[in-house]
Amino acid sequence: MSDRITDWATGLMDTLGAPGAGAAIALENLFPPLPSEVILPLAGFAAARGDMNLYAALLWTTAGSVIGALALYWVGGLLGRDRTVAIAARLPLVKVADIERTEQWFARHGTKAIFFGRMVPIFRSLISVPAGIERMPVPAFLALTTLGSLIWNTVFVLAGYALGDNWHEVTDYVSVYSKVVAGAAALGVVAFVGVRILRPGRGQRRG
Repeated sequence: MSDRITDWATGLMDTLGAPGAGAAIALENLFPPLPSEVILPLAGFAAARGDMNLYAALLWTTAGSVIGALALYWVGGLLGRDRTVAIAARLPLVKVADIERTEQWFARHGTKAIFFGRMVPIFRSLISVPAGIERMPVPAFLALTTLGSLIWNTVFVLAGYALGDNWHEVTDYVSVYSKVVAGAAALGVVAFVGVRILRPGRGQRRG
């Protein structure tokens, strides 16, 4: 799978240059299984070879991140709170009280979630949806998304630029990071399910 993604991203960059790297990152935001930790170092490597300008690579990949995030933001906005609650109410172990607490948490920590979330695999894409649902002000969303994405993208593009032919070594380190994040998320889900099973009578749904 990684080789196919590499070939696809390489072809896109060969055809479009730096805008191709931006398009790949925009699609990565919309489809999280596409790994930015492969696309970004590859863009850096292409810049090191002279196939594109380094600053253009940073500019276009960040623009792609913002465009993809903004698309998911509008998806969340169109879905809206009522539809989200209606869907969640049909899911096992999920209660309206949980949705309300999430809304309160996002109201308090939304800005930090958007900024730091851009540096967490998978989460960096999905965090745009609740931001849209909660109608986070678009200027603030764009500013935090741009800054967080610029930091994430710069680290990986420069790593690929510095490593040259060994750009793929970046993915080995990020793979460990991603597994730690996935493990922490899995533990959180297990804890959530355990609490719901042990306390089945709490947080009743509204009729």
